[in-house]
Amino acid sequence: MAKQPMLKFVSVDRDMPEKRTAETRKEDFNEIYAEFAAQKAEEQASRCSQCGVPYCQSHCPLHNNIPDWLRMTATGRLKEAYAISQATNTFPEICGRICPQDRLCEGNCVIEQSGHGTVTIGAVEKYITDTAWENGWVEDITPVADRSEKVAIIGAGPGGLAAADVLVRAGVKVTIYDRHDRAGGLLTYGIPGFKLEKDVVMRRVKLLEDAGVTFVLNCNVGEDITFQDIRAQNDAVLLATGVYKGRDLSGPGAGADGIVPALDYLTCSNKLSFGDTVPEFESGELNAEGKNVVVIGGGDTAMDCVRTAIRQGAKSVKCLYRRDRANMPGSQRETQNAEEEGVEFVWLSAPKGFTGDPVNGVIVQKMRLGAPDASGRRSPEVIEGSDYTEDADLVIKALGFEPEDLPTLWGEQDLPVTRWGTVKAAFGTHKTDLDGVWAVGDIVRGASLVVWAIRDGREAGANILDSLNATAAVAAE
Repeated sequence: MAKQPMLKFVSVDRDMPEKRTAETRKEDFNEIYAEFAAQKAEEQASRCSQCGVPYCQSHCPLHNNIPDWLRMTATGRLKEAYAISQATNTFPEICGRICPQDRLCEGNCVIEQSGHGTVTIGAVEKYITDTAWENGWVEDITPVADRSEKVAIIGAGPGGLAAADVLVRAGVKVTIYDRHDRAGGLLTYGIPGFKLEKDVVMRRVKLLEDAGVTFVLNCNVGEDITFQDIRAQNDAVLLATGVYKGRDLSGPGAGADGIVPALDYLTCSNKLSFGDTVPEFESGELNAEGKNVVVIGGGDTAMDCVRTAIRQGAKSVKCLYRRDRANMPGSQRETQNAEEEGVEFVWLSAPKGFTGDPVNGVIVQKMRLGAPDASGRRSPEVIEGSDYTEDADLVIKALGFEPEDLPTLWGEQDLPVTRWGTVKAAFGTHKTDLDGVWAVGDIVRGASLVVWAIRDGREAGANILDSLNATAAVAAE
């Protein structure tokens, strides 16, 4: 009788790829996890219980067919595993690196609920696709037709790139406009290399370029080209701008030099990784070396900032968050990595004001958790008389992001937006009420996950294609 290749969670413990020591990894911006060896990947994949209702799959925004590609990996059929993985995910090697698996697929793994430790889904996903690249299984994109329709995409982040992939495969002529000098959006400039090395993103961009996608970079829509001209020149337009406007701080001294937005800080660091010269780094403005750094916020962006500051050689790095550890929005895995690298978390703390200009201190007020708010999370309350000052030569604001005022920036008051400033788009189709205009990702959802932007982009690309096909069919009658 053939040996059972799966269900080995009762005899094989959960095991992650080896993680470089904190002392070693904080000296560079390389990814911190080693790659699985083939035997280890097969062993870990074999722990999957192949359950009848795969909660890992249903809790993945892309509904990736996780049990099937785990089974293929466990039996050494990696090329088939990759084929299954990429069928539902435009960028599986990126999701394998940066998705918060602990909150999505792995967090809902059935064997995790039974106390055996979840399958290491993200690490196996990364291994499958990295192996595919190494072996030449990632094929060039070959359009199935040569169509005349043109689609413009504003924003070269994950949502825009995912939609471009769908459209260019169908033969549609795609042009992507982006304000940065490289494509990739937050994948390129918002996420540090120790989580996502930049060649991983650039090779996907090159795949799209080679397929015929045109990238118009260093282009600010509303300044370098009007939104109206883009609409006039194309059969459809997709908005995938993301949300880049950082929430601001208030309080005395909040405008002092040395208090900087998180995205400016991370973009500067990522540009350095490409070998660029960045004046703000050379001047010390966005350089943490030798400084007491305080990062304000508790999300994944805050984790990226504190870990970047450590690598830049900060004297000390502290993270202030107004709730406790259990209620922070960022990944617990990232918090652990940061602590290992020397970051100090100051829970139940919020800034009241700042001293010095340039800044030399943060006036901190201690908090406690009170009654739950509308979301069910307990609201932080100030503890009167608990203020103290934290030394700080560099303060990084990582309080989340909000949408820019696109109707005003683009002179298009008919673009429908919500009271929060996000673009209104229909669920499932992603079409707006503005004729021929679709919208996806964070500009619709608010600041969210890369995997949701990929899903939105794939859905919108398919819906735009349906619309173009319907138009072509009417014209042919």
